[in-house]
Amino acid sequence: MEEIKKAPMTVLLMLVNVIVFLAVEITGGSQDTLHMVDCGAAFAPLIIENKEWYRLFTCMFLHFGMSHLANNMLVLFVLGQRLEPVAGKVRLLLIYILGGVGGNIFSFFLDLEKGDYAVSAGASGAVFAVMGAMIYVLVRNRGRVQDLSARQILIMAAFSLYFGFTSSGVDNAAHVGGMICGFLIAVLVYHPGRIYPRKIRNAEP
Repeated sequence: MEEIKKAPMTVLLMLVNVIVFLAVEITGGSQDTLHMVDCGAAFAPLIIENKEWYRLFTCMFLHFGMSHLANNMLVLFVLGQRLEPVAGKVRLLLIYILGGVGGNIFSFFLDLEKGDYAVSAGASGAVFAVMGAMIYVLVRNRGRVQDLSARQILIMAAFSLYFGFTSSGVDNAAHVGGMICGFLIAVLVYHPGRIYPRKIRNAEP
């Protein structure tokens, strides 16, 4: 309950991902590539030829199997419950959505350049956007937010990127693009001390 009170938007985003995953599983299976495409996974030829740009958004809430979902939600939970109290619910949502879409757009154009088209889905671009934003917030807060230090988040980011680049079937472009977008969005929207003053209640007489 304490985590929900401290980071309700993070919990809501996790809940949406889980609900979508269950719906996909019930209607055809999250490991069925054709079904994932039908549900809104990203696929460059459909985006270009059919103008299905919505896929750059919907693919963020789809996952290939339980482990894919669990890994993304675990990292989102760890980072979100620390970022949301200092950045706010709306800013966390902006970072997650805009950063995730930005990462998917980066991946989409890279696919077009290489001519190597694959069905893509997952919240990892958005999660990396939260990670990128967290790096900037830590910089602005002199290297520490709650129990998380700049060194810890940089090690987490390095290992996450390394794991992606050394594994097959991972959309590394979305990871890198998401992290860069998240960092830049945080630069624009996070200004500690000026945008988030605490509300002061008048004491009862």
